[in-house]
Amino acid sequence: MDRRVKYTKKVIKETFIELLEEKDINKITVSELCSKCDINRATFYRYYLDIYDLLEAIKQDLIDELKEMLLTYKNYSIRDLVKEYLKIVLQNKNLIKIIFANSKNMYFLDEFIEYFYENCKSKLFDGIDDKEEEERTLASIYVVNGTLGIISYWVQNDFDEDIESLADTINKISYYGLKQYKNN
Repeated sequence: MDRRVKYTKKVIKETFIELLEEKDINKITVSELCSKCDINRATFYRYYLDIYDLLEAIKQDLIDELKEMLLTYKNYSIRDLVKEYLKIVLQNKNLIKIIFANSKNMYFLDEFIEYFYENCKSKLFDGIDDKEEEERTLASIYVVNGTLGIISYWVQNDFDEDIESLADTINKISYYGLKQYKNN
């Protein structure tokens, strides 16, 4: 892809995310976006059908980045896998804030959640033959949803904890559950 095209698309996407921080998607117009980007409407329509097509392209970029990380990742400890995921979250922090700010936006991550779940189920339990399929399924659901809950909390608290510490916490809870917090 031509560098100018990449730059133009990047500016459109970044500006759109800025507008999403200010208002709901159905209040954003192509004219407003183009004016703020300093491009004409024909340029916008060269790459996107409408605002929703742009949103879908942004979603797909994030999903592709997350999937690529999972595909190329060789060390399948929960801690290290989560750490890589958290790095991507931090790199896309403005978009992630928008997604987690409203539960209606969580559909945005459905495709990734399903992919992460399947990856977790197949890769994290390699070599563990004594677990039944249902136990693997339940453990994977626990790890994925628990991780998303902790990340949601992290986002709501403006990413106030460092990645290493958060990955350690998720790892401990994933492997040892809540038992470690019990005083008995």
